[in-house]
Amino acid sequence: MNNASFTVATDCEIVSSRVFNHPRKAVFQAWTNPELLQKWWGPAGFTNTFHEFDLKPGGRWRFTMHGPEKGHYENEVTFIAIEEPSLIAWDRISKPLFRVVTTFEEAAEGNTLLVFRMQFATREECDKLKGFVVDKNEENFDRLEAVLRQ
Repeated sequence: MNNASFTVATDCEIVSSRVFNHPRKAVFQAWTNPELLQKWWGPAGFTNTFHEFDLKPGGRWRFTMHGPEKGHYENEVTFIAIEEPSLIAWDRISKPLFRVVTTFEEAAEGNTLLVFRMQFATREECDKLKGFVVDKNEENFDRLEAVLRQ
């Protein structure tokens, strides 16, 4: 599959990226092993309950994110592409609706460049989340880094 098939207008996507000081295989595994993923997914202070995690094209990922102070947030996605160890893509089917395309690229000396793209149908939908989701994605990456160090 060509990553170009996931291209959208730049004003309709939020892109977060980070270089992790860990091999691509380890970073990819942290995204595909539900026991690891459950430990770090979400902003600081959130926990997760996974109900279903079927990692294959057409498979579902259903989970509840539990907020640190209150609130339980139901999430459901359908995986659309898995290319080990370079790509994971899914469509979020619970609101707000968007596509996620995550790529894992080898970087110098065993490091991994992770690029996380949230793609929206319209600029308006993207703008609704852009104001706060960029910082939350960074918190998510911080939590991923902590799990990778363990």
